[in-house]
Amino acid sequence: MTATNDNATVDAASAKTAWRPIHASVVSKRTVNPIRRIVDNLNVVPNAAKPVISLALGDPTVFGNLSTHRTSIEAMEEAMQKPQTHGYAPSIGFEVARAAIAAHHSTPEAPLTSGDVVIASGCSGALDLCITALANEGDEILVPQPGFSLYETLATSKGIGCQYYRLRPEQHWEADLEHMATLITPRTRAIVINNPSNPCGSVYTRAHLLDLLAFCERHQLPIIADEIYCDLVFSGHTFHPMATLTTSVPILAVGGLAKKYLVPGWRLGWILIHDRHQRLQEIRTALNSLSQLIIGANTVVQMALPKILADTPPSFHADTIRLLEKHAELSATCLSGIPGLTVVVPQGAMYMMVGIKPEAFADIPNDLVFTERLMAEESVFCLPGQCFGYPNYFRIVYTAPEDKLREAYDRIRAFVERHRSKC
Repeated sequence: MTATNDNATVDAASAKTAWRPIHASVVSKRTVNPIRRIVDNLNVVPNAAKPVISLALGDPTVFGNLSTHRTSIEAMEEAMQKPQTHGYAPSIGFEVARAAIAAHHSTPEAPLTSGDVVIASGCSGALDLCITALANEGDEILVPQPGFSLYETLATSKGIGCQYYRLRPEQHWEADLEHMATLITPRTRAIVINNPSNPCGSVYTRAHLLDLLAFCERHQLPIIADEIYCDLVFSGHTFHPMATLTTSVPILAVGGLAKKYLVPGWRLGWILIHDRHQRLQEIRTALNSLSQLIIGANTVVQMALPKILADTPPSFHADTIRLLEKHAELSATCLSGIPGLTVVVPQGAMYMMVGIKPEAFADIPNDLVFTERLMAEESVFCLPGQCFGYPNYFRIVYTAPEDKLREAYDRIRAFVERHRSKC
């Protein structure tokens, strides 16, 4: 009893001692997701009389109408039975998984070996490795505007600045190269190019990609090519991996299983290192070192990867693209017919940016008010364009079932009619 009482006395004495404040780290304070920063401050309370239809989340599986192929499930079941999946893998990934990725993405124009592949925890993890390997605190990278908000989150958390190059909606969201040139400084370390695009749904032509490559050649800047939506393109358009169009510009191409194979929760991504002239030798070492921070990605998914990549039938991807294209066409048709809104027709991926003309509304001054009141009145949730650095637009994710999309667009039409200027 004496010992217990003594301990209680010590604890009580300690509790009375004034502690210094325990402060959060600088990195944690710099880590802010622009989407959360904006959405968390919106009054997005839905109309209780109407079920919520969310067109905001870039997860193709959320409604259940899009799901992965049985091949992926079988591959995971088989991988679970292999003893090596129960322990650690090399931090950059199992050799067999890296070889499968290299074989799947290698082309005569841009050959790859397993030594050119680093496996990461999701494509976001791959982006994190690339940005951290290429830039120091105080350096800068160029990112698209509108663009995926995570680029900013990953960079600014490390004290790396983002310079935003404009995309041009009147030219299917092509990059404004003249504006891009004004952003280059001695601190610029890389350019992020997202094709096909989130949030724009654009797919760049070969000619535009060549212009971007020529720009990077002139300024001697490597590219981080975010190609997570590779091959998810619609009729009349072609996906060109950037690395197939150059033998000179070094490229770190990032991708993963999430979107094309409809398994975002499996968290497996990769980096493809395209470097014909050995300009990225230090970066290869850096990526290897940085991969050790989490001691590698999920081993079960890695071991399932060769079967997933080799045995998933092309018809699965064709069916996915067919559904997405149908929904894109439906979305463009329904929304372009609503006065006060403008649509840039998607060419791929699963997103569409819709413009708002504030002058057409009596009481809707911007995209934040539009999305907030749309949710309050019609229980339709879209992300305001400011989440992607682009005011007076909102982003649609059109992966929902067709009946839900039609209902959402009917509600949007009713909402616009109520708020349109009568002048």
